[in-house]
Amino acid sequence: MIRALIFDFDGLILETEEPVYQSWQEIFQEYGCTFTFDLFSAHIGTTDGAFNPLVELESQVGKPLPGREIHQRQQAREMELVLKRSILPGVLDYLESAKAMGLKIGLASSSECAWVTGHLSRLGLIDYFDSIKGSDDVQNTKPDPELFLTSINDLGVSPDQAVVFEDSVNGIIAAKKAGLQCVWVPNILTNRLSTDLADIRLKSLEDIPLFELLQILDNQPR
Repeated sequence: MIRALIFDFDGLILETEEPVYQSWQEIFQEYGCTFTFDLFSAHIGTTDGAFNPLVELESQVGKPLPGREIHQRQQAREMELVLKRSILPGVLDYLESAKAMGLKIGLASSSECAWVTGHLSRLGLIDYFDSIKGSDDVQNTKPDPELFLTSINDLGVSPDQAVVFEDSVNGIIAAKKAGLQCVWVPNILTNRLSTDLADIRLKSLEDIPLFELLQILDNQPR
């Protein structure tokens, strides 16, 4: 029986990934260069071996660039775009349903905790979570399973008692390595990717009520 839900944050609760992509695209365009989705996509959902767009930009331009100034402009533009985004569809309903059902709720993100908790507080969601784990809580982020193993340990449940909600392929790989069922809810970017590892794929969390989803997962062979 499922006793806990574990949510990713970026791209699952709040669409922060497209603003990262768009802000870097705009920087690249200023220099007459191209920042493709293929360059960006492999690094969605992870900080392991993190891709540095500035290095790629300098490679395309063929000379060193004012990195600090570029990063400051990119981060300011990224935050401007993020702050315009609302909680993704169905997220609040799932959190409220989980609380009403007495389920434990965790969050496991490859981002730093301060980034996650700052946005959760701003959005009025932080009190829903019994456990929040980020990149600064582990040695290895997704696709390594450490984040999810740390999360279920903190929640006091076993892998067969929790289900993960993820938008990224790296996150799905990590969840399956941890022995967890995983629901894939791709966003506007990760919808371009493919994987057969997820137990269920939804267009959004509005597709199906939580209690119906849990019934389906409970009846699936493990």
